[in-house]
Amino acid sequence: MDCMFCKIIQNKIPAKRVYEDDSILAFEDVSPQAPVHILIIPKKHIPTSLEIEESDNELIGRMVQVANRIATDREVAGRGFRIVMNCNREAGQTVFHLHLHLLAGRAMHWPPG
Repeated sequence: MDCMFCKIIQNKIPAKRVYEDDSILAFEDVSPQAPVHILIIPKKHIPTSLEIEESDNELIGRMVQVANRIATDREVAGRGFRIVMNCNREAGQTVFHLHLHLLAGRAMHWPPG
């Protein structure tokens, strides 16, 4: 498999890790769109949200909990943050390994674009 995020999980590609446990890895985005831009990924390879199975429900919930923890640790939770998950190319997904974007540290506008 030629998945960039799987290679990051395997330490074949370096990343600035900010959180890791047995099932989730979070690291700083290399092209940040906000002062805080963290990617939160499952260690299980799931290409898009369309492939989430019922057995993944706890894992997806943990990803959101990790996003909340990082927002709290970075002291942006009280000000506000955005969690984004893109699905497929027209939505902006460029790496086909499920991931959340945690964006914070500046005002977020709506609609997002």
